[in-house]
Amino acid sequence: MRYHKIYPAAICFCAYLVAIGVILGEPRQILPGLWKIIMTEDALITDYVKIAGIGAAFVNAALVTLISLGILRLSKDPLNGYTLVEIGLMAGFALFGKNIANIWPIIGGTFLYAKLRREEFGKYASVSLLATALSPVVSYVALDNGWGNIWWAILIGAVIGFVLPPLSAYTYKIQNGMNLYNMGFACGLLATILVPVMTSLGADPTVAHHWATGYNVQLGIFLSILCVGLIIAGFLFSGRPVWAAWAGYRRLLLTTGRAPSDYLRMFGAAPTLINIGVNGLIGMAFILATGGDLNGPTLGGIFTIMGFSAFGKHARNIIPIMAGVVLGGVFMHWSINDSAVQLALLFGTTLAPISGYFGWPFGVLAGFLHSSVVLRAGTPVEGFNLYNNGFSGGLLAIVIYPVISEAIRHRKPELQNEDYFDAFEHDAPVIPPPISKK
Repeated sequence: MRYHKIYPAAICFCAYLVAIGVILGEPRQILPGLWKIIMTEDALITDYVKIAGIGAAFVNAALVTLISLGILRLSKDPLNGYTLVEIGLMAGFALFGKNIANIWPIIGGTFLYAKLRREEFGKYASVSLLATALSPVVSYVALDNGWGNIWWAILIGAVIGFVLPPLSAYTYKIQNGMNLYNMGFACGLLATILVPVMTSLGADPTVAHHWATGYNVQLGIFLSILCVGLIIAGFLFSGRPVWAAWAGYRRLLLTTGRAPSDYLRMFGAAPTLINIGVNGLIGMAFILATGGDLNGPTLGGIFTIMGFSAFGKHARNIIPIMAGVVLGGVFMHWSINDSAVQLALLFGTTLAPISGYFGWPFGVLAGFLHSSVVLRAGTPVEGFNLYNNGFSGGLLAIVIYPVISEAIRHRKPELQNEDYFDAFEHDAPVIPPPISKK
């Protein structure tokens, strides 16, 4: 019951998404737009704002988020900081890839996995939601008239949902907590096997590029209202004095962000809300300052940053990563305004723990490398892994971590699972360990 206010707050967030869709879009086009979203293959990059209109895109995001909340509630998934991650991810990617139809087979596959192991589904509910990163596979198989059908789509989706719980548990261990998007790495590995097999059986998937422009002012206003509102709520409506909320936020900024870092347990609601709002504004500022576009995919990236602001990301460890991506735009043979690079600018913050633990110069280096690696990491999977930056981040984390810790800094973090996060015990706050002066 410690975090019982998450559900009503999340429902208010869904209502805000619907309001954005109704105000900025055409209400009469919402239902036809939702049908168009369902009937579209969703390989990266498929911006629902572009193909179906801003109204349908945001209503889809609200509905997917409500479905996710219902699954978490019915499965009795323990509430914690990672719950906010799930809300941010599902809302964000429901603007470009996940919809109210293509997520179900994967969730069902994870449900079958839990039943086969004779365990409660609540233990795997969060995995089932995040595994929907491969929901474009379901859409492709169901809608490609020359190859698949809806029954094959359900079967393949169920296999994906069944395989990812054990796979993601393993990939979590080998990244040393330096890649926050662990499921993106696991989905990328699975997709590198699944896509070639599908191709050998006659499938011919292709990447997509649907990218909306011209919404910077409208979406910037609504996003600013949301972020400022969260900051105000953190300072004034979280049951703590303003000075205590500010002190908690300043202490939060001293953490490394290495996974798992449940800020809601470690610092409480006030600093976490402030952190979410500040990071949302930072993400939007980088997009606008570099001449980017606020649309479905970039807003999805900002929502993801905001979600992970309860679980590892803060201003001090994401800005160096983003600066590294911008630096890549100066020296590499691509433009910072390219759509894939704009997404790398936001989703590349999956490597924030490298910056937080080893220092900002290594964060800049990680962002610089990520800006190029991510442009090729999705090629073998034909855009089917929505968490492509998580796959790229995992590859970099596996390479960068031993090099820095063994050859350069001689610093190896200790496992934090017992200190920070336990999936079934959330009734008491966790006292963060002292910040190292090394």
